[in-house]
Amino acid sequence: MSKLRDLLPPNMKDLPSMSRVRDTLQGKGYDISTIDPDATVFEGLQLMAKKDIGALVVMEKGALCGIFSERDYARKVILKGRSSKDMKIRELMTTTIITIAPDESISQCMKLMTDNRIRHLPVVENGSLIGILSIGDVVKRVISEQARFINDLENYITGKNYSAM
Repeated sequence: MSKLRDLLPPNMKDLPSMSRVRDTLQGKGYDISTIDPDATVFEGLQLMAKKDIGALVVMEKGALCGIFSERDYARKVILKGRSSKDMKIRELMTTTIITIAPDESISQCMKLMTDNRIRHLPVVENGSLIGILSIGDVVKRVISEQARFINDLENYITGKNYSAM
């Protein structure tokens, strides 16, 4: 089966393809909320609440060593019969870290998140953490691109001001 882009007239095949991770980071910003692995889980929860975010990047001596998310808390603290005030982030954080490069497509980003059942994806360039994307960031970008593509198709069909011409 052909892709939609293959079915388009020649003058529409130059429509922009799926954006890159870097484009999404530029739009949302490069702010990264981090925490030390020896901080308490309670401190991590306070920071996430203050910043209204669902995960923190765990950094030790300047290196990415884990991710601590609401999911980690919800699934691990009570199950261990412990309190968030006496547990350290390192006891709960996810240490299998999946990252993405800034020049990968948002489509690849979504695939990684879906396949690995994760909601936060650190962006690493040349060994350095430069940002983090949430599933919400990715979905927002995909919806925006689909709306733009639909608008371009409608303009092409109706003969209105077509942007790719």
